[in-house]
Amino acid sequence: MAYAIIVLAIIVVVLGIALFTQSKAGRQQAEEQQQLLSDYQRRVDEQQKLLEDYRALEKNFDNVGEGYEQALLAFDKMNEEQDKVKTANEALQKTVQSLQETNSRLQESVMKKAEAMQPIVAKLTELAQDDVKLAKLVGQLTDLDDLQGDLPPLERTDNIMVAQIAEQAVRQSGIDKADYLKFELAVDETASVTMMSTSLQKGARALVHLLDNALKFTTDGGVTLKVGVDMDKMQAIYSVEDTGSGIDASEAEHIFEPYVKLNQFFDGQGIGLTVARNIARRLGGDVVFDTAFEGPGARFVLCLPI
Repeated sequence: MAYAIIVLAIIVVVLGIALFTQSKAGRQQAEEQQQLLSDYQRRVDEQQKLLEDYRALEKNFDNVGEGYEQALLAFDKMNEEQDKVKTANEALQKTVQSLQETNSRLQESVMKKAEAMQPIVAKLTELAQDDVKLAKLVGQLTDLDDLQGDLPPLERTDNIMVAQIAEQAVRQSGIDKADYLKFELAVDETASVTMMSTSLQKGARALVHLLDNALKFTTDGGVTLKVGVDMDKMQAIYSVEDTGSGIDASEAEHIFEPYVKLNQFFDGQGIGLTVARNIARRLGGDVVFDTAFEGPGARFVLCLPI
């Protein structure tokens, strides 16, 4: 009986150990399966992520492809525009070259005509010394050429007294014959005995325009022509002062532009002051509007080198 109990107890212990061992092995297997399942799920997630990244890359590649095609189209269009600009530029260069050649021919023609007219004008000028109307007509012939501001310097081959330009300008303008104003010619002592090298004809013509301008805008009072010499600057100074309507200082340079007329009620083409300045500068001098003059009226100053 005791043996039977012992045997039974051994069997129970063995069975318990077997059950424990089997249970432990089952738990281990379950844990391993769970781990395998987790690993599998992780791989599935990684593959899903890789698939999403691939699709994103594929989409970006498609976008890059479209951008590349658009860039190619834009590049082709840019090349077309460059070709058009190049063609237009070539055509413009040809036009400019043609215009330059035409302008050169015209300038050459004008120069030849001017050269041909010089002896005629010189003869007419000689005949017009004491004829105011004829002198004005001769002056108008030369004004159109002197209106250009890019002409070469004038020859200064006349050796004359400083006062001679003033005397000839007074005769040609006829300002001393005007009965509605008082005219005065004031030559200082130094100017009356000083020689200068210039162009008598052109210098007098520049001064005529200043006198005509004063005569035109002075309806009451008088005009004074002062002749002096600045020995420091080696210049002959011709100042034309009038008691006319005057000119605003803001117009000091505007009035020297071609065809500018501040008063449309007076005759003239608006080129006198332009011609006077052009002549003076071609002789190495200048014509300025004196903005410091207190008036009434205006003062213009012609400076010519001695």
